[in-house]
Amino acid sequence: MILVTVGMQLGFDRLIQAIDDLAPTLPTQVFAQIGKGTYKPRNIETAVNIAPVEFDKLLERTTLIIAHAGIGTVLTAQRHRKPILLFPRRAALGEHRNDHQLATVKELCGRSRIVVAMDVEDLPSAIGQGLTLDISETPDLPQRDKLRSAIESFIVRGDLLG
Repeated sequence: MILVTVGMQLGFDRLIQAIDDLAPTLPTQVFAQIGKGTYKPRNIETAVNIAPVEFDKLLERTTLIIAHAGIGTVLTAQRHRKPILLFPRRAALGEHRNDHQLATVKELCGRSRIVVAMDVEDLPSAIGQGLTLDISETPDLPQRDKLRSAIESFIVRGDLLG
């Protein structure tokens, strides 16, 4: 299954519509958390918001996460050892107040288990690439995982102790 998530603060109709249009050609089911967008998908199952427990259950079945370039989602993908395709929101298109997501993908592009698509036209090949990533060979690194958990706790809850 492909899990698409756009966060809960803003909709991201450009991404959701692009995935909805591609869904009939994809080799697996797509489920999308669509936030406050106005586009109504026809080809994919959706929810406006997903409770954390349900999100974790979806992640267990997910082979690829497709998301806006929110760092919390990147950390979640890393924690669950899932490949992620990042599609940044753009301020010039009215999708965000600034282009910090472009800066995020610039820094993350080329890293392990991260694929970037900058435009709708890039999505088919990026999805194909993301679905072929083998994440089973990722070694357990307790110090890395502890640091990642601490950073995520700080970002999500403002708590350095996790």
